Amino acid sequence: MTTEIRIVIADDHPVFRRGLRMIIEADASLKVVAEAEDGLSAVARIKEAEPDVAVLDVDMPQAGGFEVVRELQKLNLCTEIIFLTMYKDEGLFNKAMDMGVKGYVLKDSAIADIVASVKMVAAGQNYISQPLATFLVNRSRRMTTFSERIPSINDVTPTERRVLRLIADHKTSREIAEQMFISVRTVERHRLNICAKLDIHGSNALIKFALENRQELI
Repeated sequence: MTTEIRIVIADDHPVFRRGLRMIIEADASLKVVAEAEDGLSAVARIKEAEPDVAVLDVDMPQAGGFEVVRELQKLNLCTEIIFLTMYKDEGLFNKAMDMGVKGYVLKDSAIADIVASVKMVAAGQNYISQPLATFLVNRSRRMTTFSERIPSINDVTPTERRVLRLIADHKTSREIAEQMFISVRTVERHRLNICAKLDIHGSNALIKFALENRQELI
């Protein structure tokens, strides 16, 4: 017997939301357990229903999709996320992937994509609308380039990787020191070691590197 997949839909356009629900529930294995018209309501509905999948509009009143995901991560819920968006924006796509969003569906493609995306994401796989395939290729190429461009990346210690992650979070040396329970001088020494190992030069080059490669440094 097929296990039912439980879903929450969050979008501020009721007509679009209703249409999406009809398409989803036409499949007997899928069930919409709640709807929300804004980000705050989405967090509440997901917290109450604990669905398998949440389908979130990137742009919503009171909290967009990214803000909702941050709140859900604080709650340690197991709900997988699909983003709906009108924008073919590679920066937003990479940001979503970095946050662990499993599905990224264009609204123009939602009618054709939504059922397959829900099923794949619920199974732990990724689903990307076909017009965005280039973004995925670019992301893969960037990760490959990262490993090829910096053959000494394996020489970066776990502590230095943690420093890099905190730099990517825009933490100052003093804030990093407080969080890691080390001295500011030790943090500065880690910064210098990282720059030497990864051949990074320039006052802003280290933070740029950390931001561009946040996912690879986890």
